[in-house]
Amino acid sequence: MDWRVRAIRGATTVSDNSVAAIREAVIELLDELETRNQLDPDEIISLTFSVTKDLDAIFPAAIARERPHWHNVPLLDVQQMHVEGSLEKCIRFLIHINLPIQTQVYHPYLRGAKNLRPDWNLTPVHSS
Repeated sequence: MDWRVRAIRGATTVSDNSVAAIREAVIELLDELETRNQLDPDEIISLTFSVTKDLDAIFPAAIARERPHWHNVPLLDVQQMHVEGSLEKCIRFLIHINLPIQTQVYHPYLRGAKNLRPDWNLTPVHSS
């Protein structure tokens, strides 16, 4: 079976800047990512989270690091560039992972982030 590096995007929003709200949203987002894409954490190359400037109660990577089998996944948190009028209280991710070439990829956009990429919202992206 042939494999290649794939990138998966996703995003969600939180109700408020609290550890509980961010934890709930990150767990929901990563559960959706893993379930829809049937990911094996051992195949993850890296995952970068970006958060809007109004979220600073906890690092999303700290929450991801608590997941079973994610202790060796390289994780990074960054602040999303601020653009006036853009979606607030938003957590985004970009994951790079080794997947079989014919694997369909699902990009989870949840909650208030569904409108960021309606063309990708739970629609499989076929490999070429």
